[in-house]
Amino acid sequence: MKNKRKIGLTGGIATGKTTVSNYLKNIHQLPVFDADIYAREAVQIGSPVLNQIVKRYGSDLLLPDRSLNRQKLGEIVFNQPQEKQWLEEQIHPQVRDRFLREIAALPEQSTAVLVIPLLFEAQMTDLVTEIWVVSCPGDRQIQRLMERDGLTLDQARARINSQMPLFEKCDRADIVLDNSSTLEHLIQQIDVALMQDRDNRK
Repeated sequence: MKNKRKIGLTGGIATGKTTVSNYLKNIHQLPVFDADIYAREAVQIGSPVLNQIVKRYGSDLLLPDRSLNRQKLGEIVFNQPQEKQWLEEQIHPQVRDRFLREIAALPEQSTAVLVIPLLFEAQMTDLVTEIWVVSCPGDRQIQRLMERDGLTLDQARARINSQMPLFEKCDRADIVLDNSSTLEHLIQQIDVALMQDRDNRK
């Protein structure tokens, strides 16, 4: 794994991580591995994790097709830190295992993007060689989250407050991508960040 560049892409909820990862995937043709996708796979119908969730909270958390009602579960965990911790303890090992398998399959001298919203909280920084944090002002973050997920102001704040403060993530980043302006400005920062690594390897 030593010769593989593994960009850990993180940030706050609704700061623009998907915009960045889509650009890296579609324009720079980089493989992108997404923790959210692996987390959803971990709770799919019939999975051990879903069975544990039902055992803890009851079958009311299931939709008619027996899949997880993620919105209802979110209302529980985003307002009860101890329940959020329990849930993450079930899911994070599954997510880490998927990342390890994907990384192992990468060719040498390759670059990949690991999108991990809870990179610090889940203690997965050891999986990456550098950390990029996508940042934007708090009021814009709340507005984006409310519009994207149809949340009330209180619900949006609860989700943001359940994560590590964004400024702390920025302090621990190798690269901070400022998403407070235009898409063009964000793209320029991404291109510069990719070139910096090439320059360092010369």
